[in-house]
Formats: sequence, C-alpha cells, structure tokens
Amino acid sequence: SMPWIQAFARGILCNWLVCMAVWMASGASDLASKAVAIWFPISAFVALGLEHCVANMCIIPLGMMLAAPISISTFITNNLIPVTLGNTVGGGLFVALFYHLAYKKLPQSTPSK
Repeated sequence: SMPWIQAFARGILCNWLVCMAVWMASGASDLASKAVAIWFPISAFVALGLEHCVANMCIIPLGMMLAAPISISTFITNNLIPVTLGNTVGGGLFVALFYHLAYKKLPQSTPSK
C-alpha cells in the first residue's frame, strides 16, 4: 500500500541495479568475476527492498493465495503498473540510453579536397 510515485521510483532504482548487474557480468570473462559482478547490485536491490515487476508477479500472487488482504485489481493498479513503468525507465533510460550516448560512434568526417 505504497503511493504510486514511490512504487514507480522503487521500480526505477531496482531495474537500474539489475541492468547494471547484467551489464557488468557481460563484461567479465570468467565465472567467478561474473558472480561477483552480479552479487553486489542484486544484493543491494534486495536489501533496499526495491520493486521488480517479475519478482512481484510471483511473490504477490503467492501472498494472495495465502490470504493476503489484496485484490487483483489493487495489485495491478497500485503495484504492477507503476513498478513495470519504473523498471522500464530504470533499464531503458538510466542504463541503455546513457551507455548508448556514452559509447555511440560519432560520424566520421570526410576530409575536404
């Protein structure tokens, strides 16, 4: 029962960390380095109590099956929609777009004759 904007912000921060974990792991060459690269961002997202839409699609319905006082419509409108939008902004804007802008190839200038 958190406010919509708080769920959105938690979604942004969560997917930022998740996408950074994937990005750092893709840059590692051996299994131990990949594990370490994934460990810290994912541990931070869990420790901070951030929201990820895929995790919520598993945990919240499980709670509903165990008689948690939440309806399907409340789950969708107050959690799933803002968290999914936040995850999209976190991964798409704060990771993908910024890395694209940082590493995009600049147009080659042709030498004048």
